[in-house]
Amino acid sequence: MAKRNRSPEEVERRAKIRELLQTSNISSMDDIQNLFKETIAEFMENGLDAELDEELGYSKYDYRNKETSNSRNGHSSKTLRTSFGNVEVAVPRDRDGEFEPHLLKKNQTSVSQDIEEKILSMYAKGMTTGDIEMHIRDIYGVAVSDTTVSRITDKILPVAKEWQQRPLESVYAVVFLDAIHYHVRSEGQIVKKAVYIAIGVNLDGHKEVLGMWVGENESAKFWATVLNGLRNRGVEDIFIACTDNLSGFSEAIEAVFPKTEIQNCILHQIRNSTKYVSYKDLKTLMADLKAVYAAVDEPSALDALSVFSEHWDKKYPKISASWRENWPNLSTYFKYPQGVRRLIYTTNVIEGFNRQLRKVTKTRSVFPTDDSLLKMLYLAMADITKKWTGRRQDWSVIHAQLSIFFAGRMPG
Repeated sequence: MAKRNRSPEEVERRAKIRELLQTSNISSMDDIQNLFKETIAEFMENGLDAELDEELGYSKYDYRNKETSNSRNGHSSKTLRTSFGNVEVAVPRDRDGEFEPHLLKKNQTSVSQDIEEKILSMYAKGMTTGDIEMHIRDIYGVAVSDTTVSRITDKILPVAKEWQQRPLESVYAVVFLDAIHYHVRSEGQIVKKAVYIAIGVNLDGHKEVLGMWVGENESAKFWATVLNGLRNRGVEDIFIACTDNLSGFSEAIEAVFPKTEIQNCILHQIRNSTKYVSYKDLKTLMADLKAVYAAVDEPSALDALSVFSEHWDKKYPKISASWRENWPNLSTYFKYPQGVRRLIYTTNVIEGFNRQLRKVTKTRSVFPTDDSLLKMLYLAMADITKKWTGRRQDWSVIHAQLSIFFAGRMPG
């Protein structure tokens, strides 16, 4: 194969490397490894000295430009672990002890921390430990085992548990509640677990994941535990809770937040209503059902439900019966204007989040433990919510409406 043409910069750099190898008496791979270690130390020390120069505002011995009472105070030695072995680095100090270097942080003991961050990022995107091993080997030339990946990702567990217990705001305009299901190995058996998720929209219109809890299965009793947990973390009031129609859910919410209005997800109700409808009837039936949930107000919706009953009760009697049975929590949104309606009549906010979680976790058919499930979901959540920086464009209109409907409960 023909030798490729190098740029003038590369030619010059290669010449300097040859000169360095000759003057350093390099004769083996061990010599090269030691040279690399010295290069790392030199790079680190030069960078740290430059950072301290910038921090103090003057370079060493340049006392004429000194405008601070702080000054250099020698060096301390630090041992850094690298893929070439341990490297001793001289870290500069300042007399006031205020210097916080960025290149080599105070608690950093390894230059492999960048690799750890990459492992966490790949894990957050749902890559398997096998894929992570291969990528790290290809990119860095470093071999990592399953055990190493697990040890690195396990560092997230205390962070995730601290996040799960963090204080919350006292009032949320809307909280969306839903569950997503996974298979987890437990005592030699594969068990289906529910991950309970709460997403809140605060009074500034920003949304945040309030928490994710792993439970045995989805139940109103566990939801009551989740809601009590929110109250214990500082939530005093929720204006509207948006949920699916799980049996006993309303009672659980009313027991913990008695003033909260409940809106069952209309899309869940539609899916349940049309589950057993014949394909040839579906289009016409859906048009009649739309007249109910898209009505301008509640009386019009009830009239449309009566018309629906006349058309379809003989063939599908359970549909209108289900809508009437659940009507108190299906009809909450009719009292509000369009902006608030669009926000609450479906659980799209949380379902979209769940879809993104499933995309990340699709490579894992079974999780070995609850903790392994929680750490992956936490990392995925942190990755997903990085983009949640803005608020709804129509929030000022929604907030004005909420201020009217919840006037006595809106903080001053």
